[in-house]
Amino acid sequence: MSRYERRALVASNTPPARAAEAELADMGEWVSVEDADVIIALGGDGFMLQTLHAMLEPRKPPVPVFGMNLGTVGFLMNEWRHHGLGDRLERAKPFKVIPLSMTAIGVDGRTHTLPAINEVSFLRETRQTANLEVTVNDRIVLPELACDGILVATPAGSTAYNLSAHGPILPLGSGMIALTPISPFRPRRWRGAILPDKARIGIRVLDPGKRPVSAVADQREIRDVARVDICMDRARELTLLFDPEHALDDRITMEQFVA
Repeated sequence: MSRYERRALVASNTPPARAAEAELADMGEWVSVEDADVIIALGGDGFMLQTLHAMLEPRKPPVPVFGMNLGTVGFLMNEWRHHGLGDRLERAKPFKVIPLSMTAIGVDGRTHTLPAINEVSFLRETRQTANLEVTVNDRIVLPELACDGILVATPAGSTAYNLSAHGPILPLGSGMIALTPISPFRPRRWRGAILPDKARIGIRVLDPGKRPVSAVADQREIRDVARVDICMDRARELTLLFDPEHALDDRITMEQFVA
């Protein structure tokens, strides 16, 4: 009997993903996401993040997700093929992904708690640079960082926005997170840090009235924040499935050699 007998099929709204969904729909019996042992996700990386975030809502424990790329980059996806899905699932290699938890306190005093699978980013809202205080485990490590922003990235997200901001690529299982500035002005020579994933990171806006800042957990934004606290949320572990020849850890490693 298959490990993944009850399968749910979800797809993005793009024409290629919808066409692939229609093709697979006639090739087997599908169940709802709530009743599934595994989810087959058709789309791009953005849709994969959307699918994973839906499983972080307070419902039953998350189930593994096997994605097939019908988008642009597809870093978190496998190759699209309409045949041999059962065999691919049996051979698939699982990878655990631990999301970040962001707690943002607004200038208005309201508190917002959001998960992030790739990264939490802190961004200036106006032409004025952001002035930020950065703490690690309640210790002030940067009394004043003048920049366009700063982000905290997981290993799974280290090849996304973090890499574009010249942050380090983190291997899966490294037990590390990246703290990467975005266009830092002062201190000029600070280019970021690699921290143990047990670290608690705090970012405080020094002048939120004159220099407003927003906080973004993957794609969800909270504007006009006064402070953000970030840590790994080990109680909400997610599982991605990959073809052995297309495994996520190898893809992340090889990104270090892309010219």
